[in-house]
Amino acid sequence: MSNLENAKFPIPISPTPLRTWDFKETALVGLIAYAVYGLTSWFMLAMHSGTDTAALFQTYGAAFIAASLLPIVVLWIAIRLARRDFAEYLALNWPSSGELLRALAITAVLLSIEVLTISVFDPAATSPNPYTNASWGLLTFLIGGCIAVPAMEEFVVRGFMFRGWSQSILGPVGAIVLSSIVWALAYTQYDFFHQFWVFVSGIALGYFRWRSNSTWLTVMVHSAMNIVIFFAMGL
Repeated sequence: MSNLENAKFPIPISPTPLRTWDFKETALVGLIAYAVYGLTSWFMLAMHSGTDTAALFQTYGAAFIAASLLPIVVLWIAIRLARRDFAEYLALNWPSSGELLRALAITAVLLSIEVLTISVFDPAATSPNPYTNASWGLLTFLIGGCIAVPAMEEFVVRGFMFRGWSQSILGPVGAIVLSSIVWALAYTQYDFFHQFWVFVSGIALGYFRWRSNSTWLTVMVHSAMNIVIFFAMGL
């Protein structure tokens, strides 16, 4: 027997497949994250007393910021239990400038159509300037509503939910549609007409997430949408 035949070669070991939460587990974690957000913001807003407009906006902003942190903690725990890296699981990859510009352009078109449609079919939606006498409380409200909440929602919906559901029987397209429906239904303060536009925005954001593999891209676009709405309300 030759030396080659006697030699012992190491048997290659296949790498352990990455653990991804399945459809039901993903839905449960997402539900817990949103429940934590809702309870925390409700508790903080319930503590507010008085009628001062500036203080009310500051309270809302502070509630948005504080309540947005806890769902991210929920996601971090779930992802670490799956023995995955937090940034990798949520696709926290930096988008290219071209991807960002294309996403912003598409979003601008959608917002224009939404505003036009609402002005034609729901003229009652126009309301007086809500920012009157609220100047010193608006910065906190801007940070909470246009930065903290969009980041939290994108981490939960386009980050965590899309990851789990896109690798289930739904596939990426089904995950985009279902996550957009769930996201729209979470806006219980809106009527069906406005929830429909939240759903449409969700479809666009889900598409951006899928094509770019970047949840940071959807955070930026979502934040930009909220900033436009924030200043449009003041007009």
